Amino acid sequence: MFGPKVKISKDLMEKIKKYSALAGYSSPDEFVLHALEKEIAKLEEAGSDEEIKKKLQGLGYIS
Repeated sequence: MFGPKVKISKDLMEKIKKYSALAGYSSPDEFVLHALEKEIAKLEEAGSDEEIKKKLQGLGYIS
């Protein structure tokens, strides 16, 4: 798969590798893609930008 890349720390990558293997994903990439899709789907349920901001605050992504 080719496309945009995101830099992450070595520590986080080690956790991703560990959890993706434990969960039975075929690769860390597949695990990260699935996790991000789930989080984005939660945000897409919002009806407005304000509601999205509230959800992001509730999830701790923004203060």
